[in-house]
Amino acid sequence: MREHIATLESLGATAFPVKTLAELEMADGLVIPGGESTTISKLLVNFGLMDAVRKFAEHKPVLGTCAGLILLSNRVEGALADQQLIGGLPVAVERNAYGGQTHSFEAEVVIAGEAERVAFIRAPRILDAGDAEVIAELNGEPVAIKAGNLMGASFHPEISGGKRLHRVFLELIEKMQAG
Repeated sequence: MREHIATLESLGATAFPVKTLAELEMADGLVIPGGESTTISKLLVNFGLMDAVRKFAEHKPVLGTCAGLILLSNRVEGALADQQLIGGLPVAVERNAYGGQTHSFEAEVVIAGEAERVAFIRAPRILDAGDAEVIAELNGEPVAIKAGNLMGASFHPEISGGKRLHRVFLELIEKMQAG
């Protein structure tokens, strides 16, 4: 999460970690980072934030990278039976579809018209982009999408120093604030 905060701040945004309902209520947008989607889901439930994050995602911009993409997706292959999803993205994804930790790699993708090197670490694959807008592809497959106020990416732009996805996210926040 630190890397996402640093990237957003380098682009002129005020960014902070969200761990409480009060912090969530202060946010104009939310980044759900990579990590382990089942663990993030359980933490959201255990800290009483799952419903609040779901409501937030109905109206405010949310960017999910890697595990965050999984949590924002409406359909997930390989999800554990007790894993709760935030949902909202009209996509189907498969957990760890690019392989395990030892199969991690970096690749250049074009994100909304700009090429950038990003990291794929135990990355989910977007199996069906539904009616979401594809904003980045790798080898002809969607790896970043946008649907309304929600964005998701299979990769970690923050690890390789990428800023384009975060710029698109900040533009979405500004657009939604302008009405």
